Order: sequence, then structure tokens, then C-alpha cells
Amino acid sequence: MCGIIGYIGRKNAITVVLEGLSRLEYRGYDSAGIAFLSGDTIEIRRCKGKVRDLEDLIGHERPVSNLAIGHTRWATHGRPSEENAHPHRSGNIAVVHNGIIENYLDLKRSLVSEGYPFFSETDTEVICHLIHKYSLSMPFEDAFRKALTELKGSYAVAAISEQERKVLGARKDSPLCLGLGDGEYFIASDVPAFLNYSRDVVFLEDGDIVVLSQDGFMITDLEGKKIERRVTPITWSPSMAEKGGFKHFMLKEIYEQPRSLSDTIRGRIDLEMGKINVEEFGLDQDYLKHVKKVFIVACGTSWHAGLIGKYMIEDMTRIPVEVDIASEFRYKDPIINQDDLFISITQSGETADTLAAQREAKRHGAKILTICNVIGSTSSREADSVFYTHSGPEIGVASTKAFTSQIVSLYLFSLALSIARGRLTNTEASTGLQELLTIPHKIERILKNAGQIEEIAKVFFRAKDFLYLGRGIYYPVALEGALKLKEITYIHAEGYPAGEMKHGPIALIDEDLPVVVIAPNYGLHYKRDELYEKILSNMQEVRSRGGVIISILTEGDRDAKTLSDHVIEIPETNKYLSTVLSSIPLQLLAYYIGVIRGYDVDQPRNLAKSVTVE
Repeated sequence: MCGIIGYIGRKNAITVVLEGLSRLEYRGYDSAGIAFLSGDTIEIRRCKGKVRDLEDLIGHERPVSNLAIGHTRWATHGRPSEENAHPHRSGNIAVVHNGIIENYLDLKRSLVSEGYPFFSETDTEVICHLIHKYSLSMPFEDAFRKALTELKGSYAVAAISEQERKVLGARKDSPLCLGLGDGEYFIASDVPAFLNYSRDVVFLEDGDIVVLSQDGFMITDLEGKKIERRVTPITWSPSMAEKGGFKHFMLKEIYEQPRSLSDTIRGRIDLEMGKINVEEFGLDQDYLKHVKKVFIVACGTSWHAGLIGKYMIEDMTRIPVEVDIASEFRYKDPIINQDDLFISITQSGETADTLAAQREAKRHGAKILTICNVIGSTSSREADSVFYTHSGPEIGVASTKAFTSQIVSLYLFSLALSIARGRLTNTEASTGLQELLTIPHKIERILKNAGQIEEIAKVFFRAKDFLYLGRGIYYPVALEGALKLKEITYIHAEGYPAGEMKHGPIALIDEDLPVVVIAPNYGLHYKRDELYEKILSNMQEVRSRGGVIISILTEGDRDAKTLSDHVIEIPETNKYLSTVLSSIPLQLLAYYIGVIRGYDVDQPRNLAKSVTVE
């Protein structure tokens, strides 16, 4: 959500910042802007629309500077417009800002009474006015700190002044990191913004203030006390954040899932002994033996992974699991104690509601495990233990490979917990791990039939509504399939537990409603699904009312196939890992429908990759 990039160094800062902004487009935005020093004067260029519109705006000027800050804005306060776009200026100060200033109305009233004019509808203008106000009587850095002390809410801020060749930055509840180079320094919301130039990153903590100059950088707290932060080397390459010949990032990331799941598994299991390396979860066998209850908290797609995790953990271990949406959990008084394990799931590690829920659980004394994809993220730093999914950068706003990596992470955790508590023998666990190792290859088999899914998309791309049905562990898969379709195609879709169909949704079914049924039957070589006959009955009910059925079935399943109008087959596996395999066709179906409808599937309207405000 929103993107910041700042640079000071030997290169043309305008080129570096524009390039950085383009690499932050995946975060979602509606306008873009840049501020740079031209001689001793700050110049600002900004516009509603895309970064390419900003590039066109300043392209004919060919300006040169060694210091600049830029921003892509996702509207919170004020509509998308040129006047609301960042950077904002007050006298000789320019500022870009991510987050929400909760007391901005009070600050604005005070500043207006002192003669400061406001030209936008944003909360950000109060920041630059405050800095300017205090800079009249103190140095730029002191004025910056003083202004921050008056802010309530969340922020990642970068500021420049005409008086000093420095870039100042600060963070509170909104991500900001530094890139370190040779005589050049970067500040950004996320690593891809500067990864072409630097692999050495410092992740700032809440309350940190950084000063960048061509001579180096310094991190302090709000009082000016110097702070040392660890430099983290980034192991993935810039090419991993490129499209690599695919039309869209989303399609590339769908096709990357065999590799991303292999990376999630690699080095974490002992197949011969039937063991999972519990140290990878930052936990030990003794602790796992005494866990009384598990809480899983997440948002959006990660919440769906959490629901699947609930089925896995309860089924394998018989430990009760409570799954909450983070934005709901943070505002209730949770009944959670020191014997409980709290698992937060977040791709970015910066989701505001998930972080708030994690902190709430920590206040109650629970042990915190976060399942996260981004090394050095806030969630990973604040948790007691971290399980990194290692799925690589996910640029497409609609999560695909991060989702399946989260499911696999929860599968590994469920097995580890079950072994520790004596519910599974090592031999039984080895069987589960052997099956896990086949999943990347089975996904490749599904991807080879993507053309068939594209043909189904051509039949249904004009539909106005979809219904997704699943039972048991496949109900969260139905929720995720419906979410993907909504995100990418803007078609209304509902995910529903199939057993509840007669309690309302059946009224919607007619010949114009496509019904996607997730109905794998792993009874050919595995224990037969006790709910399989139930889902067949649900399909019969849809069929008898004229509904059109698109089914996700196990290869060779004749019974469900006869009830289906369109069939997508997946290889057989156990019921837990069938959730991974059945998710792949749903991702492809949403992708192809979105492309056929002519939409930007990588950057759906109104959505942001990392929701860093409430």
C-alpha cells in the first residue's frame, strides 16, 4: 500500500527514483510523484495515474539531480487527484508519507490558525507544515524529529530540504528500509525498489529515524540517540522480481509454485527418519508437547490458509484451534494465555491488522510464531519464532504462490506437532512427507493442462456471478477461489460450505450461474473422503435446478464427472495436500477470465499488495 523511494548518490537520482517507483507498482496506487533538488531549489512533479504518466510528464525536461524522493499513492485521505498526490511541499520542505495520521484534523486546525495554507485533502500536508514550522528556529534534522513527536497514527516518512543535501526518513507501524551502496544510499518501502543497485539492507524498527548523505547514514531514535541496526544481505536476485517472459507477474507466480514449494520444504525434513526440523519453527519438542490451544490470525488469502491449517492441526493432533480475521481479533478481548501458541500468517510481514493482533497476543503472554515470506519484516522481528516460506518475491497483488507455501508450512507444522505429541509415528510421518515431495511435480502436471482451463474461462467470462462450493477442508479453498475471481475479474463470487447451500444460496441457482465445486476424491489409493458422497448430493441438487457445474476432481473420478458440465482434473494425493493442488486451477481460472475481460490482473483496482493501514 503506497510506495516510497529516496536516493542520494552519484547517479541521476531522478532516473533511480522513477525506476524504483516502477518496481513498487505492485503495492497498488492511483497517483505518483517525485521531488528532487535542482541546484538549491526543490522541484516537484506529480500526476494522477501510473508511473509511466509521471515519466512522460518529466521526460522531455531530462532533469538531473543527485538527490530525490518519490511516491506512489493509494488514496486514504482524499480522492485520487494531482493535488492529493505526493510529494507535498511547505516552503523549502518536501515530504512523502505512507500511513494514516489519526490526529491530522487537530493539527490542521492549529496550523491553519498559524497561517499555513492547505492545498490538498490529505493528512500528509500537516507533516511538511510541521517540519517547516520548526525548521524556522532549529536545524532540519531537529525540526523533523520535533514534528514526528506530534503525530499520532502510522507513518513511513521521507523528507528533503533546500537547505541541506540529506534525505531524512522515519517509520512507525509502516515499513521502511535502507539500501547501502558505495557512496550512494537508498530508502524505500520495500527491497525491490533498489535491488538492482544494492543487496545490503537495513530494516528500520518503529521509532527509528535515519539521515542519509553522500558521506554515509546514521540511525537514531526520536531523542537523537544513535542506534545500531543489523545489515541483512538479500539472497534473491532482481531477475526473480521480473516477469521472465510471462505476460503478467500473476501468471509467472502461478507457474513458479513447483519451485516455491520445493524451496519451502528444502532442508526442513528428514525423510528417512520421518522427522520435521522443529527448530525451523523456532520451537522444541518439549514445548510442542504442552501446547493447550492454537490461535491462527491472518487477513485475506492468508486467513484462508489459516482455516485450512485449522483442519490439519485439529485432525492430526486433536488440539483445538481458533482462527480469527486479524482486524476482528485486535478489537476484542481475547481469551488467550501463556500455554497457548499464537500463529500469525502474513506474506509481507507488514500487514497492520495482523501486526496489531500479534502484539495483542504477546501482551497476553502467548508464544508467537509467524509464518512469513519476507526476511527482516516487522512481523518476523517481533515474533518469538519465525517460519519463512522462502517462496521468493510475490509481485502480483493477488496472492498465489505465497498462499500454497503457507498451506505447506502449516502441513509441516501439523506433522511436527503430531509427532511431538505421539499422535503419529515417524513411519506414518515419513509417508506424509514422501507425499509432500511429490506435490511440486503434480502441480507441473496441472500446469501442462492450463490451456483446458483457459477454454473454460472463454465460456464463462461474461458471467455476472459465480458460486464456489466445498465441504470440510475444501470450504476454505472455495473461499479462496471466490476471492481470486473477485480480485482479478471484478465478478461477484461467493465461497460457501456446500452443506449450507440449501440454507440460502440454492435460491440463486439457475442456468446463468456457474457453480465451481471443489470435490477431490482421494479414495483411490488413500482413505476415502467421508464427505465425498455428500458433495455428490450437492452437485445433484445444483444440476436438478439447471446450474452449470465446473468441478475440480481427482483424475479418474467417474462419479463426479458424470454430474459435471466442465471438469478440471488434478492428481491424487492426501486430503491435506489436495487443498494445494485444487487451488492451482482456481488461480488459473481467475487469471484467464481477468485477461479475457481486459483487466490489469497484476494491479487490480482499489487493491494493495501490503495493507499497512487499518
